[in-house]
Amino acid sequence: MKKILKTAAVLSVLIVAISACQQQGDVSKMLENEESRNQLYETIISDNEHSKQLMQAMMEDDHTLMMMKDNGELMSMMMSNNENMMGMMKDNPEMTQGMMSNMMSMAESDSSVCKHMISLMKDRPNVMGQMMDMMHNEGMMDKETMMRNREKMGIENHGDHH
Repeated sequence: MKKILKTAAVLSVLIVAISACQQQGDVSKMLENEESRNQLYETIISDNEHSKQLMQAMMEDDHTLMMMKDNGELMSMMMSNNENMMGMMKDNPEMTQGMMSNMMSMAESDSSVCKHMISLMKDRPNVMGQMMDMMHNEGMMDKETMMRNREKMGIENHGDHH
């Protein structure tokens, strides 16, 4: 009886392995054909859950990340379409937070990136003012220093609402 069970188990594993190899061959054949490959792309892109899974898989793949990072044209194209990028960021706050966290890490490790971020902040006094308000509220900056910095930067003081 044990011999029959072992034989059945080995045969089951072989059948599964053979069918898995056959499916891989089918997928490769499907991807070779331009029409079926484009149908596959369209199916994934048009399905919200599938497209999220694809993006997640791409973000977790080192090869894909390096390819995107090395392709300045692709990155410029993605970033230049500001409406789409802003829409994605509003629709996915986790992605926005991740991007901001990555930018902060880059600034922390690269002084030129840090200087550029500081320059961007200087050009946006309202954002800088909000940051100073937050620092004051968190006890990181006293009120006099905050008021003095706001004055130096030409940021309106919003009265005594703190």
